[in-house]
Amino acid sequence: MKFLRRSMWLLLLPLMAFTVAHKFYLSVTNVTYNEKHQAIQITSRIFIDDFEDVLLERYGIESQLATPSESPLADAYIEKYLRSKFLVYLNGEQQQYDFLGKEYDNDIMICYIEIPKVAADSMESITIQSEILTDLFEEQQNVVHLKILNQKKSFVLIRENNKGMLKM
Repeated sequence: MKFLRRSMWLLLLPLMAFTVAHKFYLSVTNVTYNEKHQAIQITSRIFIDDFEDVLLERYGIESQLATPSESPLADAYIEKYLRSKFLVYLNGEQQQYDFLGKEYDNDIMICYIEIPKVAADSMESITIQSEILTDLFEEQQNVVHLKILNQKKSFVLIRENNKGMLKM
């Protein structure tokens, strides 16, 4: 009987370890080239609660994103954070981009970024450096999907490996 109880615990213990909810940290960024507008267009999807945590930690702002009480400073701090943690290089040169704004979809914040006036024939390579939320969450993974001039590439960027490149 004693052997049976111990055996039962040995079987149940590993199963109980999986009952605790495990939070995952992930952003997904799509980078495309719009030939009609000659612009690189970027959308980045980030969990709202994680982004609120980083705004509070880095800037001391209680942003209350996606609520009627959202801070009027939220957009400015979102842009400031993205400019420090999300970089785009064309042909090895860092590019300035326009933060067009954000919207919400359930628990996700979608940020819109654009690099205007990019001639298709001038692009030899594009490099994305994403450190979004890696300063706060060690487990953060930033998935990047590139679709530029009929070429596609995807990669997962983490704290230790935060850059990915597509050569045309």
